[in-house]
Amino acid sequence: MTLVQLKHFVVLAELGSYVQASAALYLTQPALTRSIQALEEELGGPLFDRIGRRIGLTPFGHEVLSRARRLVADAESLKQAGKGLHAGLVGSLRIGLSSGPGALLSTPLMQHMAQHHPRLHLQISRGNTSVLIDELREQHLDALVVDARSVRPSADLAVSQVFELAAGFLVRPDHPLMQRGQPVGIEDALAFPVASTPLSDEVARILISRYGPQANPDDMVTLRSDETLSLVEVARGSDAIVLTINAAAPGLVQLPMSPPLAATARFGLVTLAQRQPAPALRILREQLPSWVAGYGATAVA
Repeated sequence: MTLVQLKHFVVLAELGSYVQASAALYLTQPALTRSIQALEEELGGPLFDRIGRRIGLTPFGHEVLSRARRLVADAESLKQAGKGLHAGLVGSLRIGLSSGPGALLSTPLMQHMAQHHPRLHLQISRGNTSVLIDELREQHLDALVVDARSVRPSADLAVSQVFELAAGFLVRPDHPLMQRGQPVGIEDALAFPVASTPLSDEVARILISRYGPQANPDDMVTLRSDETLSLVEVARGSDAIVLTINAAAPGLVQLPMSPPLAATARFGLVTLAQRQPAPALRILREQLPSWVAGYGATAVA
């Protein structure tokens, strides 16, 4: 088998149509059919079933697809590495950022690339951690910076460069609860809207252990969004309380809680353990510590 055949297979599997795949690959349909048939013969089993005018992967095809994607992606990474990457780096880098990291890192990442690597194609995808992990596994992204507590341990995922940032219940300085001049109980806080991004199970357990079942995020949070900056803006212009990292909410102040929350957000760099990393990923690895240090983050061993 050849890498060309594997690429033909991956494109056909993703598009589900010989007509569309042939056009995308700039091949005739007979040439694509011969390539797939030769691959099936060498692998010893059919990769596709016909479903009306479209095709679908066989169970065997599903097993082959993940490995084929990895081989094709690794070959592309090797090709880029062979171009002699240097300070004027070329190629591409596809990074997924969940809500908190996105609020802090999107701008410095883009500014750095624009200034130091103007020929590099940077793609930033924002979204929920679980969605971004799926995109990473499908090899549509090269790496993620996400809530490390939301990443379930898995042999195919590698988590590195983990750091923590102070977090808490934040409000505008003239919020009614700040006028009391004393710590606030959870009952008083829950008299106001509470805004938050989706929280990990570990953070939920911390909240419940501090403040009881009423602090379960499923019940406590009334304004939920994946966009941290939008939630911060809501808190700036209303009596809402936002649960987020302090660094993402300039202009807001931490609400003194009784007992204190004493919690942190924990972010980490996530990659595929068995995949050759994109050459340009070294830029993010090198710059990430200084960027997060500017927000008062501490590294986690």
